[in-house]
Amino acid sequence: MKTAIIVDSNSGMTPADAKEHGIILLSMPFIVNGKVYHEHVDMDHETFFKKQVGGSEIMTSQPAFQEVTDLWNKVLREYDEIVHIPMSSGLSGSCASADMYDDEYDGKVQVVNNQRISLTQRQSAINAKFMADHGMRAKAIKEKLEETRFDSHIYIMVDTMTYLKKGGRVTPAAAAIASVLNLKPVLQINGEKLDAFAKCRGIKKAKSIMLEQAKKDVASFGVSADGKPNCWLGIAHTDNQAEAEAFKKELEAAFPGYDIRIDALPISIAVHIGPGSLAVTIEKVLPEGVQY
Repeated sequence: MKTAIIVDSNSGMTPADAKEHGIILLSMPFIVNGKVYHEHVDMDHETFFKKQVGGSEIMTSQPAFQEVTDLWNKVLREYDEIVHIPMSSGLSGSCASADMYDDEYDGKVQVVNNQRISLTQRQSAINAKFMADHGMRAKAIKEKLEETRFDSHIYIMVDTMTYLKKGGRVTPAAAAIASVLNLKPVLQINGEKLDAFAKCRGIKKAKSIMLEQAKKDVASFGVSADGKPNCWLGIAHTDNQAEAEAFKKELEAAFPGYDIRIDALPISIAVHIGPGSLAVTIEKVLPEGVQY
């Protein structure tokens, strides 16, 4: 029984990364000045941020029915079944849409709703591939990933309120005050919701709060039976590689022995928060999976 793993680009996976892990990548669409583009296909992140900062009108989107089912049909010519892992249903309608599409596939397509995005979604795909390679069927993989849906946390420092204001998520007055006071909101993703977590004066304080919360989350996940760390840590960002590298050093000092990966946040998140953000991800180890 051959089981294919499909994940969308909201996982932060690039085509090269997906190929290396034997995972099939569905590139997510977005709209710039009325034209549809696909992440990593016909617009890279560098070009995206230039257009965003330059004032282009940008909107998120989700794959069309035909785009998703054409991919499934193509994959099922080579594989017996599919595990499809979209971004969190709380952040996009693409998961609910895919869940409706799979009704026509007689169980051959299992759509996973495990409330992940960015590095935590990426790790879910890698875990799924590992399980599939060791004989687990698609339905069982879906059940395992959904059973552990709340075993991850993401904290995101937003550098500018401009794009939250533009999207109607904060009022113009609140954005103006935040700018004057140099406030850096920290948002949290745990499960399906994107919530406010803290407001900090400056990047240094925001990083400190995220680091302290990471310590609490790591402690809550405990250690494995053999005494090894029981979670994975990562850093994600929007056009903020230098700050991400600096933050990695702080995390490595706080968590010696952890292999900490840095990835770009997906465009679907960047549309709403803009450049300059910084995030830390904490995810409990899934025994049935492997790290990064």
